[in-house]
Amino acid sequence: MFPIGDDDEAGGAFAIVTYGLIALNVLAFLLEMGQGSEASLQSFITAWGVVPREYALRHDIAPSIPAPFWTTLFTSMFLHGGWMHLGGNMLYLWIFGDNLERVMGPVRFLIFYLVCGVAASAAHIMFNLHSAIPSVGASGAISGVLGGYLHLFPRNRVRVLTRVGVTSVPAVMMLGIWIVIQFINGIGSMAQTPETAGVAYMAHIGGFAAGLLLVKPFAVRRPITRY
Repeated sequence: MFPIGDDDEAGGAFAIVTYGLIALNVLAFLLEMGQGSEASLQSFITAWGVVPREYALRHDIAPSIPAPFWTTLFTSMFLHGGWMHLGGNMLYLWIFGDNLERVMGPVRFLIFYLVCGVAASAAHIMFNLHSAIPSVGASGAISGVLGGYLHLFPRNRVRVLTRVGVTSVPAVMMLGIWIVIQFINGIGSMAQTPETAGVAYMAHIGGFAAGLLLVKPFAVRRPITRY
């Protein structure tokens, strides 16, 4: 199932943080693409992505950055491994982020998003402590958005594209299937199977759990769904 839209949250202002985050991610990706050679791009990703081994050693390793090594907990959220990676993440943020922003307010939503992203990276680091492979992408933070959305809007209808066309399913079904897949693949990734290599599933699980736990304290009003 490929999501293409959902029920809008009634009321609230324009979701400026949601759309601002999308814009920042696109700009950061263009910066990546401007690195020139493949070697320069790889060096850029390694420098600004989360490298678990740096957190085991508690210091930066080459290529270094002009900031504390833990800065990558934040910079990695805005980098992506390709157009498909970027497009998929931004689609999910566009569909599910605005509803949360409208019940949290822009400042609280931004903090929520960043905290979920840090929690996602922490989960990834914990399970890959000695890895020197950089991890990048907004999917950890967006997983937190999905967890929060599931908690507040389980009955919302999500429009999904299937092999037979567009249909509407409850958010609890669509996101429930999504997190089950993450758990299954997360277990598989511990064995580093070809099917799971290259995807930080534990980051998805960590971000989702953080979203579920933190969404209530961050919400400032009850969700009102327009049907």
